Amino acid sequence: MVSVDRIYQIVLAILNKENRGYMTPQEYNLLANQAQLEIFEQYFFDLGQYNRRGEINNEYANIVKNIKEKIDLFKIENEQISISDGKFKLPETLYRLGTVQSGTSGNEVEVEPIATNEFIYINKSKLTKPTATYPVYIREGEEITIHPSTISSDVVCSFVKKPKEVNWTYEEVNGVALYNASAEDHQDFELHASEETNIVNKVLLYAGLTIKQPDIVQVADGKETKKITQEKS
Repeated sequence: MVSVDRIYQIVLAILNKENRGYMTPQEYNLLANQAQLEIFEQYFFDLGQYNRRGEINNEYANIVKNIKEKIDLFKIENEQISISDGKFKLPETLYRLGTVQSGTSGNEVEVEPIATNEFIYINKSKLTKPTATYPVYIREGEEITIHPSTISSDVVCSFVKKPKEVNWTYEEVNGVALYNASAEDHQDFELHASEETNIVNKVLLYAGLTIKQPDIVQVADGKETKKITQEKS
């Protein structure tokens, strides 16, 4: 994790260095969450891109391995999903669905995803029709329907969850916001510790746009561009 307070203090220090404006806690929380989500979503794009280029065979410079390590912080294994009216409800925190399995422990079978139009064709033939041994599922939004319909329990899924919303919590004393890490709704960044600089740059980028300081935007954007160039060169 990355401290939500540390990022805020760094951002404030940079903004205040030359009296460029102040960012309120409310503004910071909004921009911090936007930064976290953008960084998180970029993992999946980068993973696909670097996978196509091939992995670097080095313990520490393997970009694909490093991205997977960051994604694994959000990976949930074998979470039970319940059924209602013939449909299984996917977890509310789901971001990317991985595998779906049915059956008791030691006898699990993977349920394969399939498109509705494909199911129409395979269901017509006895040779390709889904069975308890070779089940399939169709996803509709946040629900899945498993075929055959006899599978109605013991279904689990593995998935990548969404990061929790960042929240810099505080108490107001004499009109001043004082950090309160013990508040019930306090939440640090869930991103990998190596993302600290990246988070600062992105929050600064958004902050520059918010307070209409183009030089702040240019500095933050320049740092972001440099980071991307270094990773992809």
